[in-house]
Amino acid sequence: MRRAALGAASAWASIRSLPAIGQTSDASENLFPPGTFIDVHTHLAQAWVPRAALPVSALLRWMDARGIGQAVVLPLISPEGFDYAVTTDLVLSETRPHRDRLIPFCDIDPRTGLNYQQTRDLLSKYRDNGARGLGEHKCGLPVDDPGNLALFRACEELGFPVLIHIDSLRNMDKPGLPGFAKVLGTFPRVNFLGHAQGFWSNISGDVTPAQHLQYPSGPVTAGGAVDALLDKFPNLYCDLSAGSGGNAISRDPAFGRAFVLRRASRLVFGTDYLADGQAVPQFALYKNLDLPANVQNMIFRDNARRLLGLR
Repeated sequence: MRRAALGAASAWASIRSLPAIGQTSDASENLFPPGTFIDVHTHLAQAWVPRAALPVSALLRWMDARGIGQAVVLPLISPEGFDYAVTTDLVLSETRPHRDRLIPFCDIDPRTGLNYQQTRDLLSKYRDNGARGLGEHKCGLPVDDPGNLALFRACEELGFPVLIHIDSLRNMDKPGLPGFAKVLGTFPRVNFLGHAQGFWSNISGDVTPAQHLQYPSGPVTAGGAVDALLDKFPNLYCDLSAGSGGNAISRDPAFGRAFVLRRASRLVFGTDYLADGQAVPQFALYKNLDLPANVQNMIFRDNARRLLGLR
């Protein structure tokens, strides 16, 4: 198994309030690869025509350079979510030699025609081959469509967390996220990680139907659906990755920092890294927030470990 050699060159080794890369804050952390971060949102291979394929070797080099000890690798199987399918089997196969570093997820499109038992059996097969959750779930159905609900019920039986993409084409919902609220209430034992602009635009209480599907700018108004859902549903977590997660925290810096501090136990670090040379705003953003050490530990590493059953 390949271990990262992370030293002073790491982009995050200079953060004063965390242990230096490679050091540990308690003895239990010796069980895990060294690094400041667990990234809950990365991809492999080639999903979009303008992007070159990203091999495992390039992903691991990128992780090494940025202090990422482990990363979740997500398939993309639904036609609304890719130009080229990145299958669960490919993700399981490519990550198998590096399971100390790379944590595979799986996905099933509810429109494939499988009955409930077949869906459950396939998820069980994926679990037996190393999958630790479902996602990136990115299919062209309403978020509370019966097909999605049946899939989430199977995830509940198997103990899978679900990383779900919500926007205008995939797992669609309305401003205020009433459909997602139904999902969260129906499956209280499933931990959902909310992701994408249809989720994160609802950090603001004044989101309009148009903004609900975009990257709104300017001040955040209190009373957004994200906060309301976090208050009501302990099974909701927030994936901080991509432009959507970065924009939600950075668009109103004072609100964003207060939100991160208030919701630290329910936020998980992610990047949505999928191509060499991709700009990732999360590193600078969270460095500039100047967060307390305990908040950094939760968001960068410990919340993901708990959700993934790594401790």
